[in-house]
Formats: sequence, structure tokens, C-alpha cells
Amino acid sequence: MKHGKKYTDAAKLIDRSVQYDSAEAIALVKKSAVAKFDETIEAHIRLGVDGRHADQQVRGAVVLPHGTGKTVRVLVFAKGPKVDEALAAGADYAGGDELVPRIQKDGWFEFDVVVATPDMMGVVGKLGRVLGPKGLMPNPKAGTVTMDVTKAVKDIKAGKIEYRLDKTNIIHCPVGKASFTEEQLSENFDTLIGAIVKAKPAAAKGQYLRSVTLTSTMGPGIKLNTAKFM
Repeated sequence: MKHGKKYTDAAKLIDRSVQYDSAEAIALVKKSAVAKFDETIEAHIRLGVDGRHADQQVRGAVVLPHGTGKTVRVLVFAKGPKVDEALAAGADYAGGDELVPRIQKDGWFEFDVVVATPDMMGVVGKLGRVLGPKGLMPNPKAGTVTMDVTKAVKDIKAGKIEYRLDKTNIIHCPVGKASFTEEQLSENFDTLIGAIVKAKPAAAKGQYLRSVTLTSTMGPGIKLNTAKFM
């Protein structure tokens, strides 16, 4: 794969044979984010688990202290007073059955996170085929199936992110923007890693954190020393 001059110059800052501590890695990832837009800083965490087994699944949610730097649009499935409560809390959209054809037939997806009250999961279930592949299905583990829609919406708007394994047992999560300070990125990253370490399944054997890499949208990956986190 051929890379441009900016990427090549940024890659020269990083020693591929070194596993950096998080402070050094964050300083380097900010230096190597040289695109003309505000790049997202992401953590890619490979775990020593087998996500095909239910007792080795790693999934949850955590509120990053400084948010992600991205405006998140929230849709809430609710009924009665809960619709007004969701909108008052800052939800971008809230409603019930009437939203189903909009999503199913009109292909309306102007939202990033879906929250639902438990009594609406029957309705939301009809959308499983379209919401599921996009990672948008509400889930109790992520706190997106709840009667406390005010807390759910406010947490998401404040920077709550969901983490979950992909098919290769890697978690991909944003930890902020290149415009964030090193301290902000560091606090966000430490919060995310802390939550993932705490979520270690009892059935997981051997090394849990196999590799941790920080990268910006357009920049090279920077490997971290995982020993410091366990």
C-alpha cells in the first residue's frame, strides 16, 4: 500500500520496534496527526479471549471524561411521558411505532445511538435486521435499554461510548480528537482501558491484553506496552 508524503514523514517519528508508555504514545499520535481536518484518535485493543463463546464476550459502555469531540445524535424509542422526558434531556429524536416505517422503508438513519425503554423492545425488535448490522441495536449491557432515559441521553451526550469485540477479538474505540490536549487524551484513554480491564471475563485464560495500538484517522499506528495496564 502506497502512502503519501505526510504519512511517510509521520511514520518516521515512530520506532516500530518499541512499545511506548501511554504518555509517549499520546504525544506521538498528536504529532503524527497532520491532516487538514481534526483527526479522531482511536485505540485498537486486541484481547486474549474468544468472543465466539458467550462467557468470553467483552462488551460494555463507559463515559469518557472529556467526551469524544464528536456531536452524537440520539434517537429514543419510548411512549407517553417518556418521549417528552427524552427530548427534555437532549435527545435529537424520540417516538414510538411511527418511527419504524421511516427507518425500514425510507432508510432514515440520521442518528448515531439508539436508546429504548424496555416496553419498546418489541417494536425495536422489528428493526433488528437494519439496526443490528450497523451496531445500533439498544442493549442493556451498554445502558441503552433503560427506563431512565434522562440519564441514558445525558451520559451519551457527555461522551459515553460503547466498547465491544469485533469478529477478530479486537475492540476499536475513539478516545478523542487530535485537537484535545495530551492530558485530555490521557484521561480518556486511561478511563477506557480501566473499564476494559475491569470487564475481563472469568473464563479468559492467559494474557488478556494482547496488544494496544493508538492511531489517528490518517496516521500510523503506535504500539503501547500492555504490561503497565494489568
